[in-house]
Amino acid sequence: MKQIKLLFLSLILLSFSSCYCQGEFLGVSATKKMHAKLNRMKPKGLKGQLVFHTDYILSYNEGAEQANWVLYELTDKEVKKPMSRTDDFRYDPFIKTVSAEKEDYASSGYDRGHLAPAADMHASKKVMSESFYMSNMSPQLPQFNRGIWKKLEERVRVWAEKNNTIYVVTGPVLTDGPYDSIGKNRVVVPKRYYKVVLVDNPGNDNDKMISFLLENKGSKQALQKFVVSTDQLEKITGLDFFPFIEDKQEALLEASSDTNKWDFVSRPTKVKKDQQFMQNKEQAKKAQTPKTKVKKVIDRGVQCKGLTKAGKRCKKHTKNPNGYCSLHQSQAKK
Repeated sequence: MKQIKLLFLSLILLSFSSCYCQGEFLGVSATKKMHAKLNRMKPKGLKGQLVFHTDYILSYNEGAEQANWVLYELTDKEVKKPMSRTDDFRYDPFIKTVSAEKEDYASSGYDRGHLAPAADMHASKKVMSESFYMSNMSPQLPQFNRGIWKKLEERVRVWAEKNNTIYVVTGPVLTDGPYDSIGKNRVVVPKRYYKVVLVDNPGNDNDKMISFLLENKGSKQALQKFVVSTDQLEKITGLDFFPFIEDKQEALLEASSDTNKWDFVSRPTKVKKDQQFMQNKEQAKKAQTPKTKVKKVIDRGVQCKGLTKAGKRCKKHTKNPNGYCSLHQSQAKK
């Protein structure tokens, strides 16, 4: 199946030759501007295919069948914009060697865990849909993905609201194998995940950075317990995060693990779902719902008037005009 998709994708990539060059997808001017910014900010280290999607970029590790890292910008406007999940999980057509497939996760016991969260991809329906590419997924235990990892993702959105714009690098740790794997494509199951958040304010001294390292398991601990210095995280992951920052400033930011500069208290804003999208989804669901079968009412006639040997009324039903079943016709003549 993977060989067939490789042949098919070669044709797709040729058709995108006018807008897809050296791993970069060149869209409208706003997208090109975003890509240029993220390209400048991308981590260094670990080999992988550089892929540019509309609102995020990633480095794809074919050996692990997932991203080394995913990088994106998150604004307060995107966090507050109504949007609903598309849930259209599918392989990524921009991965030259073909990405993992959703079938790899079937009956594995692992969630298809987003690296760039769907809830951070509210710029448009296209952006939301692209967050469901399998290149943006990693095998996460349910108690991790739906627990402490989700809690961290929600906290990141709070920081986007508080700081207007933030930059997030996130991914699996792929330097501490050996690993278990799942599916026919042998998708690596990471033991740990990381997330690095940067507030970059050119022209002032309000820049700050915070890094997290979490094991792929459930936890009830506070998020602050998972904070590490970026320097420490770089040694573990083999990556150099936000290398565009001037060396002296970078050294100060990466050495810090101070949680006092970050809001761990405020609650996330509840974002309304896209009502029109939900209405269309509900209508489509109703259209696919099979019609309820109407049960045929069987005319069994009336209960027999006859009496059993025990003197009780017969429980059989009859359509005989005289009201007696075949066993009690003799009583009808009396």
